[in-house]
Formats: sequence, structure tokens, C-alpha cells
Amino acid sequence: MATVICGSLAFDTIMTFEGRFAEQILPDQLHILNVSFLVPALRRDYGGCAGNIAYSLKLLGGRPLPMATVGSDGASYRARLDALGISTEFVREVGDTFTAQAMIMTDRDNNQITAFHPGAMMQAHGTKITPREDIRLGIISPDGRDAMTEHAQQFHAAGIPFVFDPGQGLPMFDGAELARFINLATWVTVNDYEGKMLSERTGWSCAEISRHVQGLVVTLGAEGCDVWIDGQATRVAPVQAAQIVDPTGCGDAWRGALLFGLEQGWPLLHCAELGNRVGALKIASRGPQNYDLNGL
Repeated sequence: MATVICGSLAFDTIMTFEGRFAEQILPDQLHILNVSFLVPALRRDYGGCAGNIAYSLKLLGGRPLPMATVGSDGASYRARLDALGISTEFVREVGDTFTAQAMIMTDRDNNQITAFHPGAMMQAHGTKITPREDIRLGIISPDGRDAMTEHAQQFHAAGIPFVFDPGQGLPMFDGAELARFINLATWVTVNDYEGKMLSERTGWSCAEISRHVQGLVVTLGAEGCDVWIDGQATRVAPVQAAQIVDPTGCGDAWRGALLFGLEQGWPLLHCAELGNRVGALKIASRGPQNYDLNGL
């Protein structure tokens, strides 16, 4: 079974601020915000939701098919995917733009500020999803607005069950559009903040959303996650990380594990448990694609 992973391939520039954002930002001065953060540590990693999810799923033994676009500078990313044994069949190059770029700054409390340039990602809707015997599962993760809309419709038309995980792309859509995504999807996953926004915009509680799909998962960071099925929530306990090093890509590591479990036909609770375990391994490593599964 292969899983199509719709989302971004991006280069991540990751910076570490040794203080706390809250100590540098004055709440009563937000209307004239002008701050500068000294970041002694900086590195560049391969990232983007599609790449990170594919990395996690491949580590677990799944067969990811990332569907994404890269720019004229994307040859090294394609070569990396090839070296990892991840198919680039659905990775398309757009020659007149850059690959998506994320600039991520993390403070000592693991809070993050991210600036994102979408680049080639904005043309991801040019790649289409069609029925194929080996493709049995998919995910809509943050991507270009048109791509998220069209790929959800194409998954549904092709009869391919998929996860709707809008992530940081959620604010691009109004309540009616989000309700349509939910009604097309088989499962929905969000973090706690996104879950509140999703409920606010659709007017549906988590219990109501879960009745439109086979399951809703709301991740809660260090508190684990809530799995909602048919209006009822079950808390899945967190897994203690060996150390807290870098949260970048933890959500994507969790998503890859979720997809692996779904590929295996596991119950959603079991999938979420594996997600928590893989997320705990990821947070102990720097970068979104540098961890392994030793200790799983």
C-alpha cells in the first residue's frame, strides 16, 4: 500500500534564541512591535510537511509518495529523497521560483516564531490525484490553498480515504470551506490551538466534528492527545522524551506514525499511541529529519 502525502517540501533555516520570547515582547507595546533576537545557533535542514511526514512514514516501513513542488534550487532535496528510498514520482520542479523556505526561531521554552515563503508550493495544484491500484491512503497537510482544496476533492472522487490536517494552513479557509474539507475527509487531525479555531470557524464542537468523520485527533503536546470517535473523547497518554532538544517537525513525525498505523488497519487509538512515541523520539533530535527509531 502506498500513501500520497500532499504538502510542502521546504528548506528550514532553524535558529535558537537562548532567552524567552515573553521576556522580550511587551504586551502593551504590540502596536509598535520592534524586536530583535540574538540567535547564536543557526542551521539549515530539509523540511516541509510532506518531506517530514514521508521521512517518518519511511522510517516505520511505510511507502510514502510525497506530492509536492520544488523550485529551481530543489535538486538537492530530490536527491535526498532518492537516497532515503522515498519516491519522487509526484515531486514536480517549477523552474521560475524558489523551493519553499521556512525561517524558524525557537526560544528556551520551545516556543516558536516562523516566517514562511511558499515559493513553488503555490503551484502544487498543478499535480493531480487519480485512482491507482496501489494508492490506498492520503493526507492533506499544509500546502498551497488551491492544492489543498483540489487535492481533497480529488482524493474523494478517487475513493481514496484521507486525513485532513490543515496545520498552519487552517487560517486560509472560512467556516464553509473547512466544513467541506471535513465532509470530504475520512479523519481529521489538528493540534489544540487549531482545534479551537476549527470549531470556532465551523461552529462545530470537537464532538460534532468527530461525527462527520471516522475520527478526530487533537494533539496536546506534552499532554498527549485526545481521540474523538462518534462524539466521545479518549485521552491518549503522552510519552516522556529522553530529552527536549528541538520541537521542529514533531507534529509531522506524529503524522507519519498515524499514517503507518492507518496503513496497517490499526484502530485510531493505537495509531495515536504510536504517534506519541515517535514524536517523543523526534523532539530529542535537532531538525525535522535527523532522528531514528532507536528506542521505539
